[in-house]
Amino acid sequence: MKKIALALLMAGTAQAAEVPIEGTVQSRCLINTDVAGVYGNPNAYTLTTAPADGGVIPVVRYDVSLADAYKAKITYPTGFSASPSLSDMVTFTGSVSVHEVSSVAMADYDTDAVEYDQTKEYDLTATGTTWFKIDSAATYGGGGNKAFPGGTYRSVVVAECIAQ
Repeated sequence: MKKIALALLMAGTAQAAEVPIEGTVQSRCLINTDVAGVYGNPNAYTLTTAPADGGVIPVVRYDVSLADAYKAKITYPTGFSASPSLSDMVTFTGSVSVHEVSSVAMADYDTDAVEYDQTKEYDLTATGTTWFKIDSAATYGGGGNKAFPGGTYRSVVVAECIAQ
């Protein structure tokens, strides 16, 4: 009788355990800076990455090893991340474009890109490497009528690789 009662009591007792499962996913889209940008100062009120004005255009490289899985999202600067104190408005302009590709399958990336605000998005439909160049210019004083104060100016290009 005791054995039956003990068996019934144990049958009604539930036990549970949580067993973890984990894994690591490594992106198959890598972003590298191939050329860091430099602002040239062709006149008192303009900073620009244009080589003709003493600037250097930044170049970002995307290496993709899985086609149709990622989107490149690149935003040109809309402000300074560091600068001397500025008392007037700064107007930023810029553009993003394909500079070079490692495969003919990437030839339509610029044509097929989606552009909005200061951002350009590219569907990375092929494996390989794509280099993007980012032009940036800043004008001080609204209509470009005020001299930038002396000092160091920095801005940031935001380059993202988004899994689709």
